Amino acid sequence: MTARIVSLHIYPVKSCAAIDLQRSPIDRAGLRHDRRWMVVTEHGQFMTQRQWPAMARVRPSISETHLELHAPGMPVMNIALDGSELHGATQSIAVWKDKVPAREESAEAAAWLSELLGVPCKLYKIDTQAERAASSEWVDRWRAANPDAAQGFEGDHCFGFADGFPLLVTNQASLDDLNARLQSRGESPVPMDRFRPNIVIAGDWEAFDEDVTELIVIGDVRLALVKPCTRCPMPNVDQRSGERFLEPGRTLASYRMTDIGVVFGQNAIVDARPGSYLQVGDEVQV
Repeated sequence: MTARIVSLHIYPVKSCAAIDLQRSPIDRAGLRHDRRWMVVTEHGQFMTQRQWPAMARVRPSISETHLELHAPGMPVMNIALDGSELHGATQSIAVWKDKVPAREESAEAAAWLSELLGVPCKLYKIDTQAERAASSEWVDRWRAANPDAAQGFEGDHCFGFADGFPLLVTNQASLDDLNARLQSRGESPVPMDRFRPNIVIAGDWEAFDEDVTELIVIGDVRLALVKPCTRCPMPNVDQRSGERFLEPGRTLASYRMTDIGVVFGQNAIVDARPGSYLQVGDEVQV
């Protein structure tokens, strides 16, 4: 089966806009800089587009030295990558059932986000020594089903503030299928950014072939597809305007409901050598 990477994406600040990449380093934690920062309310709740769809309007960029945050009508907020602006002791920040060590960014960053989102909040950066493992239930199930492929996937697969796994992989043919169904209902098609993937693949993969794919190989990088991605209302948020709609969630739920919920895309763990990269155009062996 012939397929290729057609796009790569990172989300430096959890639940804010993507940065589209042509090439990225990759390791067991996923793509570099992905979900290394997170916005948290004054009560310690992590913030996402589920409750605050305007987070989609926060558009990060990364230079050699800074994370830059952009938003309509706001000045650019610059945040040092070297951690020199972090302050206070390391804290345990909750992401679902996990506790993740992190430190608070500057008061200026907090004020910028609070003004934009209309709620008092702070920005945290994950600790450089943080160890957060992917779901053992799903990873162990995959290992048991694929003993020959499991070598190299031993141990924990640590990652940042993502919901549960280092990577999300999606299939362009699956989006094409969804968009055909939307258009048959008189609805507008949606772009892939509604599903916030890290890696988008296209080629001989037919719609939802990812559901029955156990392993993909891209050069010296192997990705184990260990869990279907259950979809919350976030795909209904326009990633440019921050507006919320009924679609594509309503149509997706009509034919993609499973025993764990409505699914689209696959969560993956990584086996990669030091210094590995992925880039758009790379051939994918399924």
